[in-house]
Amino acid sequence: MTTTAATSPLASAPSATTHTVTNQPPPLTGHDAAADPVLLEGVEREGAGWHLEDLHRLGRVVGGEEAQHWADQANRHEPELRTHDRYGNRIDEVEFHPAYHRLMDLSVGEGLAGAAWADGRPGAHVARAGGFMLATTLEAGHLCPVSMTYAVVPALRHAPELAAVYEPLLTSRSYDPGLRAPAGKRGLLAGMGMTEKQGGSDVRANTTTATELPDGTWRLRGHKWFTSAPMNDLFLVLAQAPGGLSCFLVPRVLPDGGRNTFRIQRLKDKLGNRSNASSEPEFDDTVAWLVGAEGKGVRTIIDMVTMTRLDCVLGSAGGIRAALAQAAHHARHRSAFGARLIDQPLMRNVLADLALESEAATTLGLRLAGAADRARLGDEGERAFLRLATAVGKYWVCKRQPAAVAEALECLGGNGYDEASGMPRMYREAPLNSIWEGSGNVSALDLLRALAREPEALEAFRTEVDAAAGGDARLDAAWTGLQGELRLTEDAPLRARRVAERAALVLQGSLLVRHAPAAVADAFCASRLAGDQGLAFGTLPPGTDFAGLLTRLPA
Repeated sequence: MTTTAATSPLASAPSATTHTVTNQPPPLTGHDAAADPVLLEGVEREGAGWHLEDLHRLGRVVGGEEAQHWADQANRHEPELRTHDRYGNRIDEVEFHPAYHRLMDLSVGEGLAGAAWADGRPGAHVARAGGFMLATTLEAGHLCPVSMTYAVVPALRHAPELAAVYEPLLTSRSYDPGLRAPAGKRGLLAGMGMTEKQGGSDVRANTTTATELPDGTWRLRGHKWFTSAPMNDLFLVLAQAPGGLSCFLVPRVLPDGGRNTFRIQRLKDKLGNRSNASSEPEFDDTVAWLVGAEGKGVRTIIDMVTMTRLDCVLGSAGGIRAALAQAAHHARHRSAFGARLIDQPLMRNVLADLALESEAATTLGLRLAGAADRARLGDEGERAFLRLATAVGKYWVCKRQPAAVAEALECLGGNGYDEASGMPRMYREAPLNSIWEGSGNVSALDLLRALAREPEALEAFRTEVDAAAGGDARLDAAWTGLQGELRLTEDAPLRARRVAERAALVLQGSLLVRHAPAAVADAFCASRLAGDQGLAFGTLPPGTDFAGLLTRLPA
């Protein structure tokens, strides 16, 4: 029998309806990423209220579909190393996807690199910190060269004649990629080369050598193990001089336009931070200029490291906030068991707890930025506070980011495990800031060094915490206990992480008691200081003002 179209069972089959999409959140695009009360209040409180309009403008770019596409593309199309040209000449260049350059142009143009150092207004570094956190919300990898360019300026000032040449270009808002003579560019980017394969954080074990020539320049020979952003224009590099470990300025291109020797052996294949190139350069008769005193390399470059550590705190706070924004957006639009997720009691607990963590991290990060701003204007008390509080913040906020991002990812369920959601990229980025610029152990031990060598730093920290005295009995009790922990004993290195953690929580508690709504301060003291918290997020106790905490979610 012949089957005709009219009699075929397939011809009468109903149209497929299996792919109707319901109960899925819309993309989190087309919004103002700066619509976050915690961020806005902190920026204004720390002295940069004049920047809020610009912050909203950047927030609309960050929240836009186009910029989010740049972020995705810059991570999917990773940097590629070109060691030689077609003729066999050594070129040592890294090629980036155009999306990476769009991100760099945005952040440098917004003044997130060195521009704050050329801005005499009080609050300039706070304004920059707020923008840096928004840019982290968009994409973290491109901010590595942005951060190092910001941080190099105070270290380079140890060589005033070099600072006079390069600082005007390091503080420029012009992104001008490509290896050319620095004087012919509209703006410069900087990096650093500290660690070597045999030493890591123990930079005094470095074997790179420096030899002085009669003309006052130096020649470096050796290697570095982890030097990010190798297409930057300038690098501060540690090397062993006759007088000891010293700091040197190494340009990729010499003043006469010739290429300096900067052989890139390979790019690192990293867990995250995929848009950013991290390399292993080797120096061989590489031209360099001494920065600071010979034999005082660590003391010189620590001015750069201090500022990159501040950016680690800001970056982790921004990463927590970005993940929270995605989780909150999902919960507002997704329903399960007859109600929206954000109305389910247990999900409200999780989101409120994440909001609490985010507010504490953001408030501390912006307080540190405020201290940095006031220190550069001559406030020695703020400088002393920054010395100890940066180590504390670097340790704790960066440690909290992986746990917070993992919990936020879980709020999306299987959708959060899908690369298209963007959450896996956030999760891969999350451990980074705790490792870069000094791992957790380095930060905790740095706290001990500050306590032992700089009593003014402890006094400034004490003044800061005491400003909230009497505001919450749980905070007062935690501060009393911490002061006992701060007394240095033979087992202090063994306890260093505990001391850093408690110091961070007490400092955050003091800030929130003074500046946050009562619902936030009460929940923080109950869960973080009085010990009534489980090991996972979402364990805030009954009686918590969940509605009050959820009003602090980013839009």
